[in-house]
Amino acid sequence: AVVSTQSTGVHVLLEVAQMAHDQLGVDCEVIDLQTIAPYDAQTIEASVKKTGKAMVVHEAPLTQGFGAEIAARLQEKCFLHLEAPVQRVAGWDTPFPYIYEPFYLPDKWRCLETIKKLMDYM
Repeated sequence: AVVSTQSTGVHVLLEVAQMAHDQLGVDCEVIDLQTIAPYDAQTIEASVKKTGKAMVVHEAPLTQGFGAEIAARLQEKCFLHLEAPVQRVAGWDTPFPYIYEPFYLPDKWRCLETIKKLMDYM
């Protein structure tokens, strides 16, 4: 499975990749985008073509977040290589006070559950 993210999500996903390996026997490639304009589409596409699965994680709300752009590009460029729909894990589509930020941001449990969903797809 391929998981891509930027910023602090990288640290979460590195832990999730280890959890997926230990608990599920799944090897994940974590891609640190480092920038989102421009972003390294070729690296993500090559990885998806190799693994057949993708999860995009970002801290913005799910709707109209940057992960939607990556998911759309993967559907366009890698459609015949995908073994499951591209999954997104993001912030919730609701306003939130900053005191509740830990509950808003994608955490390792939501990400691990999404990897399970990807691996169990048909």
